[in-house]
Amino acid sequence: MFPVGGIEVMLVGAVLSGLVCLVLGGLLGPRVGWITAWSLAGLLWSLAVIACLTLIPAEANPGVVSAESRMDTCSWDIGGPAPDGFWIFSGGQRLLNTVAFVPSGALLVLLASRWRAAVVILVPIGLALLAAYSAAIERTQLELARIDRACDVTDVVDNVTGAVLGVLLGGVLALVLRPWRARIA
Repeated sequence: MFPVGGIEVMLVGAVLSGLVCLVLGGLLGPRVGWITAWSLAGLLWSLAVIACLTLIPAEANPGVVSAESRMDTCSWDIGGPAPDGFWIFSGGQRLLNTVAFVPSGALLVLLASRWRAAVVILVPIGLALLAAYSAAIERTQLELARIDRACDVTDVVDNVTGAVLGVLLGGVLALVLRPWRARIA
């Protein structure tokens, strides 16, 4: 049995990690510039929130998931049936999976844009790392049956879609905020 879970625990995790990232952003701001500092802190916070949403059981007490009843492999039913998701998003789990990765993609671009000459290398690498993060979460959900989550390849597709949409949004934000201009003397 996994001793913690539920939306309340997810929210506590999001708030606590947010406070840590606020301190980090405040400490880094004078050294690297405020846009870069808040982009890094926000990116780390978005990854922590994703971990809270996906690796904490949705129910407060999921009970025992026997080894015999857990899945041996990830579901490869692309676009197949997915639960309704959380009450926060009425569009269901697929919408939640997509929306959850949008901030990470956008903040990745803002962070990488600090080094304008290297952005064409850093953004694709960062996008690949976000995809690997999504795949690692699904693998963890497969291996840890006790958290009462299911491994589904559709989740990875939705997560990467959200990250790509975030990269596009981040490109627009980078043009507006121009983080490469924030030079520290």
